[in-house]
Amino acid sequence: MKANVGGIDRILRITVGLVLIALTLTGTIGLWGWLGLVPLATGTLRFCPVYPLLGMNTCPLKKA
Repeated sequence: MKANVGGIDRILRITVGLVLIALTLTGTIGLWGWLGLVPLATGTLRFCPVYPLLGMNTCPLKKA
């Protein structure tokens, strides 16, 4: 797995994931808020499995 999630993209994914999980834990939104684990994981791991399918890469690192 090569990193394909860049800085701003990573920060947004982690933030959205944490907000959704927090809203679920406080009872503000329903159980679907646990889907926040997906952006949290992709931001933390710096890899999005959908990006290669779409030919996208927001990571500024050079490919070796």
